Amino acid sequence: MRRFDRSPAVASSRFAIALGVAVALPVLTMLAACNRAPSEAAALKEIRMRGELRVVTINSPTTYYLGTHGAEGLEFGLAQAYSKKLGIPLVITPVSDLAEMRSWLETGRADIAAAQLTADEALLKVGDAAQPYEEIEQLVVYKRGENRPKGTIQLETSRLAVRAGSPQERVLQKLKGTVAPTIEWVATAPVSADPLDDVESGQAKYAIVDSREYSFARHLYPNVAIGFTLPATRPAQWIVRKNAPDLLKSVNAFFNEVAHSGLLAQLSSEATGDDRDFDYLESRNFQAHIAVRLGAFRQFFEDASEKSGVDWRLLAAIGYQESKWDPKAESADGALGVMMLTQDTATEMGITDRKNAQQNIFAGAKYFAEVKEKIPDRIAEPDRTWLALASYNVGFGHLEDARVLAQARGKNPDSWEDVRESLPLLAQERYYVKAKRGYARGWEPAQFVDRVQRFLTLLEWAPTEAIAHGTRVEIKPEA
Repeated sequence: MRRFDRSPAVASSRFAIALGVAVALPVLTMLAACNRAPSEAAALKEIRMRGELRVVTINSPTTYYLGTHGAEGLEFGLAQAYSKKLGIPLVITPVSDLAEMRSWLETGRADIAAAQLTADEALLKVGDAAQPYEEIEQLVVYKRGENRPKGTIQLETSRLAVRAGSPQERVLQKLKGTVAPTIEWVATAPVSADPLDDVESGQAKYAIVDSREYSFARHLYPNVAIGFTLPATRPAQWIVRKNAPDLLKSVNAFFNEVAHSGLLAQLSSEATGDDRDFDYLESRNFQAHIAVRLGAFRQFFEDASEKSGVDWRLLAAIGYQESKWDPKAESADGALGVMMLTQDTATEMGITDRKNAQQNIFAGAKYFAEVKEKIPDRIAEPDRTWLALASYNVGFGHLEDARVLAQARGKNPDSWEDVRESLPLLAQERYYVKAKRGYARGWEPAQFVDRVQRFLTLLEWAPTEAIAHGTRVEIKPEA
């Protein structure tokens, strides 16, 4: 797996401007004014004249990641809300590590660094810390089935892993200087390994992670559990570039506003892994199959994505729900292969060998794209995709019956959640006798979509899915 090294590094050198000594005083004054940092009252004015708010971040589920339907993550949500408040388009750019993030601040390529940061000496050399918007609990985690740690004394006698240069390492340094003088740890660079991965693989006994990070990681590392919570929390805050006190003041005012309005609590609640309904055994098996099976078919999913326009992770999630990525899978009704195609569908999609994984995946992608085209364009994402998935499973006619039924019950036929409530009713006589296509096992498409959503989310969160560094994502504020 590719992971990012977030360890501290020496910040980039500042550019120096040498002025000739034989310059008349008025000219010298003018040149100095042109070359010095922006006026301390002009940062917001500069941003407005530029026409974009530049935010640098790190790709991770806790901050910013590219989901199937666009950018997601708490820091993205906050940055988008702040840019909307300013009325200025947001340009958010993920970079590889903290050292690169500091460089972006120091050289003025970014106005704000937003990545669940806690200000330290290196960050404060290149920026100013905004007020904390969250206090994050620090968790000690261990491997399920082994002795659960209950206090810091157990950490002093066991192999302990943290990310090099991370806030968790600073927490340990504090503990070592106070209540746990003999504590030792292994500082792991995430480019080569991950503390949670170390615990799950047995290379480390315990690790320390943020509670927010664990809310996502518990689904990626289902064999890792919480031992106990350390007494100290850590603040999360934005870092604003130097020489921008008006921008810093504006950011602090923004966080005060979103805290009082409830928007901060809403975004924090939405951007967590704790509200996702995952089954422990299912998550564990899924991670095992990613390691063993997905590699053989990933290129087929990616190629099929290019041809069909459907995100490869969604295609892979469908394939996993259908067959657990088993090209030899066969259902009781004769469907075959990774995407569980019937003979009729295979013939319609123009393939001859349903057991050929590449043909099967390409046909499944083509079929899903055609199904989605039938969903009215007015229906926005992600509802359009979820309705298409239900149609893929139960057929477009039965989906239409459920939408008609939803409308008759005073619900929104364009909302997946409302249609999802109506689908199981198609199995009840008092409803299906009035439906145009009659009886349907309507609970099956509802469960099908639920499970595909879970698998898709795990693929979106996976550490291997970090998008290319330096990729600018521009978000224009709503009118």
